[in-house]
Amino acid sequence: MSKPSVEDHRAASTERGPVPIAVVTVSDTRTPETDVNGTYLKERIAAAGHRLAGYRVVRDEPDQVVETARDLTGRDRARVVVFNGGTGISKRDNTYDALAGLLEKTLPGFGELFRMLSWDQVGSAAMLSRATAGTFNGSVLISTPGSPAAVRLAWEQLIEPELGHLAWELTR
Repeated sequence: MSKPSVEDHRAASTERGPVPIAVVTVSDTRTPETDVNGTYLKERIAAAGHRLAGYRVVRDEPDQVVETARDLTGRDRARVVVFNGGTGISKRDNTYDALAGLLEKTLPGFGELFRMLSWDQVGSAAMLSRATAGTFNGSVLISTPGSPAAVRLAWEQLIEPELGHLAWELTR
């Protein structure tokens, strides 16, 4: 008997239906009215047939990021939480550090692939991103940079293609 393939896993994941996804924009300047990344992600979640399980705009304060992650995850909440913003190296970029302390299992491939794909858009500046992903409290947390191009790249090339598979793996 052969081992199940990635395609088998993806096919099995679609049987579970829409994935509940939360979107969190981490920014000291954006509001729900000016949040182009949040709008984009909410539209893409709906277009992909998934369910928006929550939406927040929070300041780039570690305690707010941690509190939001705890609030949106767990039983009957978001299976995937996409954070955008706060992954750089400036003094106000705290998302990576806040989430890194929560992650139970890291998915280093997400950040590695994100930076590899970013190379085509921004060249060596890709090294400034601390995009990351991992599991926490029964959910997958994904953290992307806050630029609209970075959010689109992450969603279209990494998150959306594996969304069902990520959620399915959590419950195996």
